[in-house]
Amino acid sequence: MSVICDLCFHHCNLDVGQTGLCRARANQHGKIAPLNYGKLTALALDPIEKKPLRRFHPGSLVLSVGSFGCNLRCPFCQNAEIAAAGADASTQDCSPEALVHKAVRLQERGNIGVAYTYNEPLVGYEYVRDCAMLVHEAGLCNVLVTNGAIEEEPWRALLPWIDAVNIDLKGFTEGWYRTLGGDLRTVQRSITLAAQVCHVEVTTLIVPGENDSEDEMRALSAWLSAVRADIPLHISRFFPRYRMTNRSPTPVETVYRLADVAREQLRYVYTGNC
Repeated sequence: MSVICDLCFHHCNLDVGQTGLCRARANQHGKIAPLNYGKLTALALDPIEKKPLRRFHPGSLVLSVGSFGCNLRCPFCQNAEIAAAGADASTQDCSPEALVHKAVRLQERGNIGVAYTYNEPLVGYEYVRDCAMLVHEAGLCNVLVTNGAIEEEPWRALLPWIDAVNIDLKGFTEGWYRTLGGDLRTVQRSITLAAQVCHVEVTTLIVPGENDSEDEMRALSAWLSAVRADIPLHISRFFPRYRMTNRSPTPVETVYRLADVAREQLRYVYTGNC
């Protein structure tokens, strides 16, 4: 019996035993099951600024967790070893209860909560949801770092448990998003809905020759400003990675120039990796 996964816009139609494009969700006995539930590939106490979040509890630390899988196919992925991995990834088991216990113990070191990050956390939606509820019960914060490629219903259901989110807005053309296996309008909707509920920051990685024009940045920042002019935008520099090792890094002057363009519309613009 085949079944459709309705978590993201791909709507993978999976036969029994088949795994979706994200490599983290499968048809098991006629139901969609998250293969990465409680399977962690990374666990670290990070500065909140590393997410990056610049205007949410600055100077604090957050327990950051990652699993495996992603529903996009970015050729420049910085965490491809886990984002492009499937159930054969090297993991450690960690239940939601165990994770929250770790987070609470780390409060004495400055931990404010849990950040779901490194791979695309939303392909492990059920784990994020279950952890987030317990994190709030413990009086801690939930931070989400995501590509925003999620359908509206599950996104709305999760947002009440999220305190801060950084969403990748990878560019502002449908063509570039198609190259990455994504959908621009879905991400725009995710940003808009999140901005109504929690603290939102946005990151755009500038890839030379792909999304580095002033016109595109002007359109992106104008749209983001229309959502909320005080949403911080992080403009990041591309470095050769994964399947784009034949490209040169983004010129530093390009990042600064595009940041100036974004500041025409936005109150808070930050540059990264320069």
